Amino acid sequence: VFTEEDKYGLYSNLLFKYFLAEGVVCGHHLFVASAKEHPDNILKELPAPLLDDAYRNELGEEVTAVKSEDFQDSMKIAWRYQNLPKMEASPTTSTKFGHYYDVSKTMSPELLQSLKWHSFYLPEELSLQPNVKTCNMNSAYTRLLQSLQRIIYQEGFDGSDPQKKQKNILRIGIQSLGSVLWGDDICSSDTPEDIHSLTKFLYVLRGLLRKSLSACIITVPAHLIQNKAIMERVTNLSDVVVGLESFIGSERETNPLYKDYHGLVHVHQIPRLNSLICDVSDTKDLAFRLKRKLFTIE
Repeated sequence: VFTEEDKYGLYSNLLFKYFLAEGVVCGHHLFVASAKEHPDNILKELPAPLLDDAYRNELGEEVTAVKSEDFQDSMKIAWRYQNLPKMEASPTTSTKFGHYYDVSKTMSPELLQSLKWHSFYLPEELSLQPNVKTCNMNSAYTRLLQSLQRIIYQEGFDGSDPQKKQKNILRIGIQSLGSVLWGDDICSSDTPEDIHSLTKFLYVLRGLLRKSLSACIITVPAHLIQNKAIMERVTNLSDVVVGLESFIGSERETNPLYKDYHGLVHVHQIPRLNSLICDVSDTKDLAFRLKRKLFTIE
């Protein structure tokens, strides 16, 4: 999953933690890579899961609060829409997929104790090894790939090689890839020296993911990358591409049409099996909001 970060990285960081938190609840192994925030701190800030009765109670409170807001701000509906079935904006127990999380609380230490995880914090890695650079790929990306390859092969996630260990899934989270913190200059220069570093990294990573029992989320500060050709290549190398557009500091923040929401979700690409081309979502009007305890997309 390739996520285009919102301008200030607030909501993309939340989605990033949701992905990792789901891995913890499902008993998966984690690999967390960052050049900005230490992986230890990222794990400590994972949202707390809402399980069983707690889930129903919290979700019920949230839905009640949303419905009361909607009632107060109710609008007249055109006659031709009155008889159409209403869409459920919030998830219900009958259609529950995965787990839901309380963003006002952090995950309990008990859940994290049983977690098997690996970290890659670039400043630490740079201090451990001498400078490495191969085939027009910068040193940080090369180190990250080497670390991923080692874990996939040593920990039994290599799908092409029969393993004696019990099968599990490796969830990989890479934060703010392509930023200057990773030593990449595509955000800061019209003529970057390592213009192909990011795309080469994603090409090799895609091959690793294809033959291993793993799933990956990557956040990228796409608003800082002005080169459209690079973004098109990055998109083509990804299975799912989602962009988050925050209303903070924009004209839409004061637009009455968006008064109940905090931003828009742009689904640029979703995977299509057995096809050379990607699929595009039919739904173009998705928005997100952060209400009290739940982050919802409607």
